[in-house]
Amino acid sequence: MSNIVAIVGRPNVGKSTLFNRLTQSRHAITDEESGVTRDRHYGKSEWNGKIFSIIDTGGYIIGSEDVFELDIRKQVELAIEESTVIFFLVDAMDGITRMDSIIADLLRKVDKKIMLVVNKADNNKLIDESVEFFNLGLGNYFTISSISGSGTGEMLDELSDHLYDDIKEELEDIPKFSIIGRPNVGKSSFINALIGKEQNIVTDIAGTTRDSLHTRFKKFGFDFYLVDTAGVRKKRNINENLEFYSVMRAIRSIENSDVCILMIDATRGFESQDQRIFHIADRNNKGVIILVNKWDLIEKNLTSTEEYKQEIIKKIAPFTNVPIIFVSALNKQRLIKSLEETIQVYNNRIQKISTSKLNNDILPFIEKYPPPAVKGKYIKIKYCTMLPTKTPKFAFFANLPQYVKESYKRYLENKIREKYNFSGVPIQIFFRKK
Repeated sequence: MSNIVAIVGRPNVGKSTLFNRLTQSRHAITDEESGVTRDRHYGKSEWNGKIFSIIDTGGYIIGSEDVFELDIRKQVELAIEESTVIFFLVDAMDGITRMDSIIADLLRKVDKKIMLVVNKADNNKLIDESVEFFNLGLGNYFTISSISGSGTGEMLDELSDHLYDDIKEELEDIPKFSIIGRPNVGKSSFINALIGKEQNIVTDIAGTTRDSLHTRFKKFGFDFYLVDTAGVRKKRNINENLEFYSVMRAIRSIENSDVCILMIDATRGFESQDQRIFHIADRNNKGVIILVNKWDLIEKNLTSTEEYKQEIIKKIAPFTNVPIIFVSALNKQRLIKSLEETIQVYNNRIQKISTSKLNNDILPFIEKYPPPAVKGKYIKIKYCTMLPTKTPKFAFFANLPQYVKESYKRYLENKIREKYNFSGVPIQIFFRKK
């Protein structure tokens, strides 16, 4: 089951600090934008055997307080809709502020687990004074210090009681694909073009959470589950922050799929939001294929597919070995080709390479170009193997694994991709002591 924990609150209460403490060594996706926007963070964490995603909703202020109130209200409403549990963060040093009260008013009206977290409670005096936060009407609270970590264990123990267990979905063992992307890029048109109204070719199966609906597509020799996204479900009539909305919806869909079909609008190009969603799928080790929709609206004499493709590749580096297909969902152009390519990415992702074959193919490249010596010490790689994991991971055994640099890991990844078809699939390489 998919768990999302959102951290909400006004600026400067320590949301990002708490986020960084909870994610620790996990590879978080961090997007820092200057100007009127805010820092936005997405990461993974685990406690008591339960894995959960963490969203730092951020906050920003421009101009009047009325503008600030509107922006924070949008983000809190979206966090309420999408999250499993919400951390409402307040500041022990400031006490209850007007904005805290406004956010509390919103949270009291929803049927979600709200955990009131009093941050910066760095001494006994502040802990004692935190009793005033009972006045927010949200029940019990947790006093913590995000910087030192004090109090976070008790908070996380309570959190784990409200998270879903990692229960396997009772679905047939067939591929699960999700259509992801910004709003209004044509996801709904693509899905409707696939399933149409021929109910004999699809079956809707409720997933493990309210936000996971699997539609089975069985036609033209294909058999897979389509994991729905914002384009499948009718959106609520809320005044929404579209970027934040699309990221949160994408996270749920990504986590419930094997391959992500990232759809972009050809008339707008590969924008920063597309790049952000792409890297969420990448960091989750999902297969990825990019569909450039509305290609029929582009003047072909001004832009070629190759030029357009190269612009995308620049923006998704260093993971550039990704299929890019130009389609028109409205005119049903190249939809079957896109499904064929998606199935291929799925097969690439689940393929296994024997240790003997891997060593026969890759060790010659290592002998020809060994890792550079570090501080006069020579690194010798003995052998390599593909780990028995769901996604492609390779372990290389060496005498001095700590001295192998990232550039050499990229070299090995490129050689692996030369020998085997891992198009559309992230690869992880680890070095271990031998």
